[in-house]
Amino acid sequence: MSDHRVAPDVPVAPAASVPVAPVAAFEPPYYAVVFTSVPAADRDGYDETASRMGELVQRIPGFLGEDSASTPGGLSVTVAYFRDLAGIEQWRRDEEHRAAKEYGRAHWYERYSLHIARVEQSRSFERVPGGARPSRGTPVPSAS
Repeated sequence: MSDHRVAPDVPVAPAASVPVAPVAAFEPPYYAVVFTSVPAADRDGYDETASRMGELVQRIPGFLGEDSASTPGGLSVTVAYFRDLAGIEQWRRDEEHRAAKEYGRAHWYERYSLHIARVEQSRSFERVPGGARPSRGTPVPSAS
């Protein structure tokens, strides 16, 4: 169970407008950058900036994709996947990204946390007509 308090209600996009598909599994190792945030009341300009950041990060060598979700109470989690730490560092140093982070701390977020983790195992599953598509990624080592 999480020790996070529930954030105030904020508008959430209707589910039909958001594509529902996780980022596929990649061959490990790679890295996951987990950004968890609680929004502030002032969200003016946030959506446009988030869209721009989504365009920019795709240009970073080694960027693999990202998953995002928000709770009805407002907690948001975005996980960005990178092939290596060099890509994460390039994204961290991007001037537009740096400016957006500075503005976000001043206006858009009550709090956030950032975690960087090395992915050691990765699998995916997709239901398709007539059965399941085989998973990609690495098998789980057997416990002996």
